[in-house]
Amino acid sequence: MEEQKQDRVSRSSAEAEFRALAQGMCERLWMKIILDDLRVKVDNPVQLYCDNKSTMSIAYNPVQHDRTKHIEIDRHFIKDNLDRGFVIAIHVPTELQISNIFTKGLPQGRFQDLVSKLGMIDIHLPS
Repeated sequence: MEEQKQDRVSRSSAEAEFRALAQGMCERLWMKIILDDLRVKVDNPVQLYCDNKSTMSIAYNPVQHDRTKHIEIDRHFIKDNLDRGFVIAIHVPTELQISNIFTKGLPQGRFQDLVSKLGMIDIHLPS
């Protein structure tokens, strides 16, 4: 799969995460169509996980015009799929995000916990 660059500049982290949520939703719905074509029955709604409360708020609350005027198409697409029950957006607390090891400065204890969850080892430790 080829990496795609974002064609717009986001004004906030919530806006960037919201666009990522819309992109993830498109890809998951596309996979559901392929599975349907292959006659693999999937009745469950698509589950998307998000750790940004602002993004979740925008997704479920259509009356945030001042905060969403730059992402109107994505907002309508996400809201429509949520309302139809095709997709469920689930909040995941930041503490449970294993990917934080790659994106945030963490206290040593939390860092070590995530390292062990990823199965990483310190190759510089004496054996």
